[in-house]
Amino acid sequence: MSLLIISIAPVFIIAFYIYFRDKYEKEPWQLLSKAIISGALISIPIIVIELLLSHFKIIFKGLTLAFYEAFIIAALTEESFKYFIFRILIWRNKEFDEKFDGIVYAVFISLGFALIENIMYVTGMGLSTGFIRVVTAVPGHALFGVVMGYHFSIARFYPGKRRNQLILALLHPIALHGLYDFLLMSKHPVGLIIFIPYLIYLWRYGFKKMKEVSL
Repeated sequence: MSLLIISIAPVFIIAFYIYFRDKYEKEPWQLLSKAIISGALISIPIIVIELLLSHFKIIFKGLTLAFYEAFIIAALTEESFKYFIFRILIWRNKEFDEKFDGIVYAVFISLGFALIENIMYVTGMGLSTGFIRVVTAVPGHALFGVVMGYHFSIARFYPGKRRNQLILALLHPIALHGLYDFLLMSKHPVGLIIFIPYLIYLWRYGFKKMKEVSL
């Protein structure tokens, strides 16, 4: 039971924080539920695709292997599916009527995926992994969602910037996610030293973007 609680708790803590951070008009729980459930459901095709891509790891070694695992297997696959769900479920929805809404929905989609991923890691690797992921991986997915949602909001409410922002809504989270994973997967001392400052940067950058679209 304790493993399940530590797997689920950080996801819902962040979800409630984002929900109450939306200070103008709260989003309907029906659509938020669809967002988080859709994020959870995409874990199935993501796992399948990541397993298929893993067969090509034999081509690489060292840092190139870490790059392939971080940017292609993990970041590209996971962020692409989150992006796809946002475009299908949220982009043309009438409830997407304020700039902060893009962040809310993108984070909820990301947290749906993070929920399943966290349960798999924590139940498989134990409490110590759970405590580490409380302050790293789960907030990481949320922060990638913040960035994706920010670009979707700019695209939605500034039509002249739409094309570039829709591209950035995909590429920017992939880049941030890929670097996050690469610093860990490289197992290089420099990468591990840089990881904590990078995580702090992600937090600061995410809160900055939330503040921008809250004004």
